[in-house]
Amino acid sequence: MTGDDAVRLDVWLDVACLFKTRSQAQAACKGGKVDVNGGRAKPQRKIRPGDEIRITMPGGWKRIIVVTGLAATHIPKAEARLLYEDHTPQPTAEELELRRLQKMARPPRRPRGAGAPKKKERRQLRKIKEHWDNDL
Repeated sequence: MTGDDAVRLDVWLDVACLFKTRSQAQAACKGGKVDVNGGRAKPQRKIRPGDEIRITMPGGWKRIIVVTGLAATHIPKAEARLLYEDHTPQPTAEELELRRLQKMARPPRRPRGAGAPKKKERRQLRKIKEHWDNDL
């Protein structure tokens, strides 16, 4: 708990383990993905216990958080979970199926550590991209 009863939003989102880093929390705030008490929030906005935070996650689903505690420095994850109450409604069966389909529709990724594509692989990628652009 800090001396004053308010903490910057981006710092609190990072400390509460809702984002991996403070810079990711800042980017989400600047991108309009974070609302506090019904209004768009900037990263430097001060939050207090009782504030309601709505975070739009990738895929369009929203996470609803109510602040119950404050911390400005990193704390263990178990303690960080005590800083908020999660009021996010359970996803419906249709939403779960949609998430599963979105995950399957993602383009394939190169395995980590595979290095840069070789000449043959670059040619194959170029053919796939050209074919994709022609279909649109």
